Amino acid sequence: MTDLKTKHCQSCEGFTNPMPRDDAQHALGQLHDAWGIDETGKSIQRSFKFKNFHETMAFVNAVAWIAHGEDHHPDMAVGFNRCAVEFSTHAIGGLSENDFICAARVDALFD
Repeated sequence: MTDLKTKHCQSCEGFTNPMPRDDAQHALGQLHDAWGIDETGKSIQRSFKFKNFHETMAFVNAVAWIAHGEDHHPDMAVGFNRCAVEFSTHAIGGLSENDFICAARVDALFD
């Protein structure tokens, strides 16, 4: 199995169906335990805690850099010392491998 961190996002707009929940659960097993699938099975999310605003914003900028490079952008909710990251492939109305690739790259920020 190829490590998600070494893969790159592929365009799936109009070309693929959302990932079935069983496949998403399997892919979730390749991420940090803190990631979870929402109740609808259409997104994955994880919350991060930081010491201060400066660390939070450095993280947000690093995630933005990853997202820009992969052309796959998360929703983020940012506070003074926290950031919640949520990935979903809006073009297909659910999860794709792209969501897990980007989440793995976000995890790698802490490796």
